[in-house]
Amino acid sequence: MENATTVRDWRGRSYLVGPVPADRTRMFRLALAAMAAIGPLQYGFAALMSTDVNGLILLAVCVVFQAAGALPALHLVRRGRLPVRAALGAGAALTALGLLTVAVAGTGDLPLVLAGYAVLGGLGAGAVYGICSEVVSSWYPDRPAARVSMVTGAFGYGSAPLLVWAGLAPAMTPAVFAVAAALAAVAIGAAARSLRPAPEGWWPDTVEPRAHALAAARLRRTPGAVRQFGLAQALRTRALPALAVILACAGAVSVFDVVVVASTGAWGALALMVALNGGGRAVAMRLSEVFGRRLVLASVLGLLAAGQVLLAGAMSPAETAGVAGTLSAGAADVTAGAEAGAALEAAARLEAAAGSPLLWLGAVAAGLGGGAFYPLVASLVREFFGERQTSEIHAVVYSAKAVAGVMGVAMAAYALTAPATALLLAAGLAALPAPASTRLRTPGLPATIPA
Repeated sequence: MENATTVRDWRGRSYLVGPVPADRTRMFRLALAAMAAIGPLQYGFAALMSTDVNGLILLAVCVVFQAAGALPALHLVRRGRLPVRAALGAGAALTALGLLTVAVAGTGDLPLVLAGYAVLGGLGAGAVYGICSEVVSSWYPDRPAARVSMVTGAFGYGSAPLLVWAGLAPAMTPAVFAVAAALAAVAIGAAARSLRPAPEGWWPDTVEPRAHALAAARLRRTPGAVRQFGLAQALRTRALPALAVILACAGAVSVFDVVVVASTGAWGALALMVALNGGGRAVAMRLSEVFGRRLVLASVLGLLAAGQVLLAGAMSPAETAGVAGTLSAGAADVTAGAEAGAALEAAARLEAAAGSPLLWLGAVAAGLGGGAFYPLVASLVREFFGERQTSEIHAVVYSAKAVAGVMGVAMAAYALTAPATALLLAAGLAALPAPASTRLRTPGLPATIPA
């Protein structure tokens, strides 16, 4: 880079200080649009198509391949074996293909949709997610967590308009996915033409790096890594598996919530929850810069757990006993099968829950908590293990989302007959890692020094 100088801070970290490129803001906006374009693959499908066993299986497989697609793409791009343009171009084609497959076949042709949507679409979304996050963080090294949280937030709220459209006109669902496919091809294709990573170690000349490294507030609330960890070294620490467990537990509940709220037919509450899932990420990151990442992460997990309790209250038998009893009695005249009666009772509870104030309160809490943990975990990866290989280390942690997808879909399948019970189980799963998140220790520090 021309007119760049190298400086070192008190920790010995090198900075390649250079001018800010004129198109940095444009690259950020293109990355945000590309991230919004892949949102319908997860949140759109979970809300609109996960109404039967086939849909749930497809969603689980898609989340698994999405989580698996990020690390290989980042590995190839970081080592110069695959240009960003080619990687995002492939991501655009695969994402559009996945969405178009759903538009054409729905969930009826399982082998076709499994290959087109779940496998290829999932891989494409994972590549786009990983590369856009990497590019944005490289151009905003002074505040990478805040900027990346805004970009990944689009992954959540990007599908909200499509959910509103489909909710108002259910017959238009195939058209919704067809439009989403076209938007994905255009948005990710535009990002592929313009996005490029910053030079290694680049730092904007608008921020003095040594003063930034010595900022008292930053050192107190968001301290940097003790040293630069390699991937193999990070895998040997206790912090990395702990972060992976946190992401798996919270990620499972996040996927589960979309399916459960969608099953009530309350499309307004669902769209609000998905929008807050994205928008809450930036808010959480700002709060974490004041109160610390670990405290805010614990609070987010607690909020997510509280959302499950509120949703369970909306779907509890006490609120729906009258309606459920009527439908169950009618079912007894038609069939003596216990499974049919249970399914009708659950359907009655979901129908009554759609108009409950607790549903809306639960959707708000679950939305705010259901996405904010992603950038918080990513920022802790950077602060625990350093910047040199943060993308690859975070990709390993992010791969725990594959486990989250399977767990979330399993709970959603159980919720088809016992929604309130499944939600209480989800509350326990979200709350389980909350206390541990406050006790995470920075790797490399002596045990006698507070983390």
